[in-house]
Amino acid sequence: MHLVFSMLLTLHAAMHVLGFAEAFNLMSFEQLRTPISRPMGMLWLAAAVLLLSAVAALYAAPRWFWLVGAFGLAASQTAIIAAWSDAGFGTIVNTVLLAAVIYAAFAWGPFGLRAEYERLVQRGLAQTMTGTHPQDITEADLAVLPPPVQRYLRFAGVVGTQRARGFRARLTGRIRGAATAPWMPFQAEQHNFYDPPRRYFWMEATRGGLPVEGLHVYDESGASMRIRLVSLVPVVDLGGPDMMRAETVTVFNDMCLFAPGRLLDPSIRWREIDARSVEATYTNGTHTIHAVLLFDDSGALADFWSDDRPALAEDGRTMLPQRWSTPIGDYRAMGPYRLATRGEGRYALPGGEYAYIEIEVHEVSTEIVSGKGNHR
Repeated sequence: MHLVFSMLLTLHAAMHVLGFAEAFNLMSFEQLRTPISRPMGMLWLAAAVLLLSAVAALYAAPRWFWLVGAFGLAASQTAIIAAWSDAGFGTIVNTVLLAAVIYAAFAWGPFGLRAEYERLVQRGLAQTMTGTHPQDITEADLAVLPPPVQRYLRFAGVVGTQRARGFRARLTGRIRGAATAPWMPFQAEQHNFYDPPRRYFWMEATRGGLPVEGLHVYDESGASMRIRLVSLVPVVDLGGPDMMRAETVTVFNDMCLFAPGRLLDPSIRWREIDARSVEATYTNGTHTIHAVLLFDDSGALADFWSDDRPALAEDGRTMLPQRWSTPIGDYRAMGPYRLATRGEGRYALPGGEYAYIEIEVHEVSTEIVSGKGNHR
């Protein structure tokens, strides 16, 4: 699609060069019956340059394509109107360009979910930079935890590391809205910050060949989930206390999976169930959630489940009470820890469990606060 659009725009720019050539008597075209003045000829040339610059921006700097394309569109259409009887057909191409500019302004420019995610991340980084320097985790710190959690933190390698003030993760996988819905491939990035807990998660998926964007926000202002088709059409827009409670479970799950050193947080109360499982009660402000963590023989976290994170119904509005679990595995070194690199999100229906998301973890970094992170 990019290639076809680029070729169309390049051809459109070449036609504008002909208007410049006609104005300066460099070439003569019988098809152009309306005289073109030299000042208008310069406008035709400027439009050509801007259109070609938009093609270059589409590949080299896509977040600026919308702006360059908008200037090119304005110059092109002004020139076309001045020579309407000869060049009016060019409006068809400009209509296509207008649609591309609007889409790009929301998909890559300053008006969409991606841009909002990046602004939230930068604000989170600025707030976290003002915090005190974190202390290193010692073996003595683990003594307050149940034995299964202690084993997991040793397995993950948290002893000797700093208490993370946040992390960045990059993920890929596939997701679906229901047990019978088709899978959608996705790529995602998230930033979590602590003291206080904040989570910003951005996802880009593909459904039926069309892009789908999603943004989860969790911070002091509340929790929300928004999903848009082609960056413009709202599909899901949820918030409120139920969403805040559900996302509090997700925030705690992220601690367990991506920032295990945060399990020393005093906002977590533990109850040992047996040698390989514990119950956790996590409180953030007025929201308290419960979860059960299951460990394997090596000490690694193998599964996590909670009844406090309902599923989103197919109507995109209703939250349905269902058990949520995240079986994980394939541990390897990632950042300062040893973490799971594959996992699922599952819901338990009366007829049995089903996975609604499958994830592969490509990067987890806790160095975001020092400025070593690579932000888009």
